[in-house]
Amino acid sequence: MAGIGELNEKPLHAALKQWYARPGDRLEVAVDGFVIDIVRGDLLIEIQTGHFASIKSKLAQLLHAHRVRVIYPLVEEKWIVRHAPDDAARVVRRKSPKRGRLHDVFWELVRIPHLLAHPNFSLELVTIRAEEAWRYVGKRQWRRRGWAVEERRLLEVLGQRLFAEPPDWRALVPEGLAPFTASDLAIALNASGKLAQRMAYCLQRSRMIELTGKRGRANLYGVPT
Repeated sequence: MAGIGELNEKPLHAALKQWYARPGDRLEVAVDGFVIDIVRGDLLIEIQTGHFASIKSKLAQLLHAHRVRVIYPLVEEKWIVRHAPDDAARVVRRKSPKRGRLHDVFWELVRIPHLLAHPNFSLELVTIRAEEAWRYVGKRQWRRRGWAVEERRLLEVLGQRLFAEPPDWRALVPEGLAPFTASDLAIALNASGKLAQRMAYCLQRSRMIELTGKRGRANLYGVPT
């Protein structure tokens, strides 16, 4: 029989939960009114494959009394599988040119920057190879020319990186960059200006970096020693 919350579980979430589970772990446990993916001693482990906005309130409440670790997958390599709309037996599989990087997590962390410095909070990024199954839905999905993502599947875990202490977060800022603006950060990381702005905002809001002044109209940031 499926456990609490498992009936509607997506393949990627289910696969990561099984990959992370260790002997002695308890899965799908009710804690303080919430269903927790994995309970390991006094550590609550939540696997989040969607937007962080959906768990913002849950995390804020649980962190008052529990250590919580969020597991978040970053897709370093992705394969897209599509069944032809006129022939379900004909499958097209191609490799996406897009590659995820650690800093991409700030697209989501901007929803919970105030939680990063909480002593009970930690985040583990897991880089993966994944497969996306697309199905044709017509005009309902105009952004992908009629195609929608049906499910994501785990192919391989490539690596893990834990963020539990301030030095873990500060290590994401390139060494020797400070003082810096969000534009400097974007250039150093070869990232978009919007992503660099979100990263600077999250790290400054959580006091991992500090506001030190201005360069023209742009904020200047430094890394505390």
